[in-house]
Amino acid sequence: MFAIVDEPLDVGAMIGGAQRPDCGAIATFVGTTRIDEAEGASVEYLEYEAYRPMADRKLEEIGAEIEERWDVGHVCIVHRLGRVDPGEASVAIVVAAPRRGAAFEASRYAIERIKQVVPIWKREVWSDGYVWVGSQVGTRDKASH
Repeated sequence: MFAIVDEPLDVGAMIGGAQRPDCGAIATFVGTTRIDEAEGASVEYLEYEAYRPMADRKLEEIGAEIEERWDVGHVCIVHRLGRVDPGEASVAIVVAAPRRGAAFEASRYAIERIKQVVPIWKREVWSDGYVWVGSQVGTRDKASH
């Protein structure tokens, strides 16, 4: 399963869907919003936007790349859009493989590829403004922080 969703992620269901008798390892990566502080300001929440048709296709391509490179039995990647509060999951990757090495390597590969090729944009909303991560466009005066 490869999906862009608007609702909270059900990581437990993702892990349950990865359980297979031919796989002895399930590696899970969950990216969550953290409270970040700098110079008296703090992150209040994140917002994600995406170009959905291409984002869906790119997630599927990452899954295909993983299946070509590693001996895996299951790959699931889900990324959330919209507002994501501190402690909530933005992205979850679940990889089941016969051996732990492949599961770990494939899940790490997935998150790095997501950041490289999937058209998803993150806006950090701070107590003193916001910034689009990567472009540094926003109302937050980063020079003073």
